[in-house]
Amino acid sequence: MSSGKKKFRIELEDAEGSKYNLSLEGNISKEKVMKIVEFMDLLDMESSPNGQGEMQSHRAPASVGDRIWALVEGKFPYGGFTSTDILELYEDQYNEPIKLSIVSTYLSRYSERGRLVRNRQGKEWVYKSARQQTAARMPPQSFPSTSPDLSQ
Repeated sequence: MSSGKKKFRIELEDAEGSKYNLSLEGNISKEKVMKIVEFMDLLDMESSPNGQGEMQSHRAPASVGDRIWALVEGKFPYGGFTSTDILELYEDQYNEPIKLSIVSTYLSRYSERGRLVRNRQGKEWVYKSARQQTAARMPPQSFPSTSPDLSQ
């Protein structure tokens, strides 16, 4: 009786009480599911209680992507790190398991969007904050000399 089609139904409610129903049917790939997760993250960010689309600073980030980014900003603002580093911190910080593939996917997307810079070292990618890389490449600022002109 099974036609081989996959069916998913997702129901969400944001902080303002708005309800969202999403039904998926057919060939559902990992990429499609990740797009839905990103959409849910977007709804979560935009539905803060103050209505301003900002995360509350006293609350822990609610979505996986927000949690991963909070770890990147909080623990590695200037140094390099790997997806394994983030996985270990995530499980320690939030006391819940996460797959390495999920961490790697988020870090890869942050890299594609220019938030992180990644370089291959052996078998792993090493990530760094894009802000750090930009600051390191900027030429030093030249300031006017405050010493008196002695050529007169």
